[in-house]
Amino acid sequence: MTTPQHKIGSGFGARSTADDVLSGIELSGRTAIVTGGYSGLGLEATRALAAAGAQVIVPARRRAVAQQAVEGIDGVEVDDLDLADLDSVRGFAERFLASGRDVDIVINNAGIMACPETRVGPGWETQFATNHLGHFALVNHLWPAIARGGARVVAVSSGAHGMGMHWDDVHFEPGYDRWAAYGQAKAANVLFAVHLDALGRDAGVRAFALHPGSILTPLQRHLAKADMVDAGWIDEHGTPTDPTFKTPEQGAATEVWAAVSPQLAGMGSVYCEDCDIAEPAVDGTEGGVHAHATDPEQAARLWALSAGLTGVDAFAAAPSPGL
Repeated sequence: MTTPQHKIGSGFGARSTADDVLSGIELSGRTAIVTGGYSGLGLEATRALAAAGAQVIVPARRRAVAQQAVEGIDGVEVDDLDLADLDSVRGFAERFLASGRDVDIVINNAGIMACPETRVGPGWETQFATNHLGHFALVNHLWPAIARGGARVVAVSSGAHGMGMHWDDVHFEPGYDRWAAYGQAKAANVLFAVHLDALGRDAGVRAFALHPGSILTPLQRHLAKADMVDAGWIDEHGTPTDPTFKTPEQGAATEVWAAVSPQLAGMGSVYCEDCDIAEPAVDGTEGGVHAHATDPEQAARLWALSAGLTGVDAFAAAPSPGL
């Protein structure tokens, strides 16, 4: 079953918090993996899921920082993971699989935004590599545990997904544009969820993508203060001035809602915002999901490209749906 890309009237909204969407939901005995679950929205998602009873694994590039951030939160464990290093991704997955545990929730939350031009691995553009390829490899390596758990896989995207893919040059060689590269990585997050859902639904695995909203978090670490003042996000003292910005508790709500809400039972392959399924984007208006990001053909194309780049594809022996 696929889900129409239209609101379902969840009863939640832009100001709902992660605790709000978890009210009355018991997660004891369930295991969640939250990348970047020690900073910004990820930390709030980790806290809320653990408070509802889940065992939360936080894979972290900065393990000591992560351990300090989650100290005192019961039910959380930290492990090593650098999404820009495929050996690190494989190592984390192997350690988790060796534990014999199933996975109920995966939230691909970690990401970087508008960073200076940086190359990783065999010269990959780092936003595409970290935000998309690392998560692609992680989910494929973890697939046995994800399939056993009939997990929900949630990809944290952005309204910037509207910029689309640069199919002729995904690594921006030459001509790096930090915002175009960020937009491409966020479009890739949505396309990843679309094709994973098509591949995984027979195993009971469903996938979602989402825009968490605009929130001031460490994600903006590569932006100059003057840029954020000029954009109207903050004043010269660093105080938020845009009334549409959310708190971290509100920003984490949509990813947690997509990961656990019974309102999404039997659904998948949709893009969410403000704790509901988003409407299709309309030119000249804010919000919604652009058609190119939910196009099954582009999603299959990205999957094939990503599998070729990373050398991992849990579904390589099975034909892609519709192909």
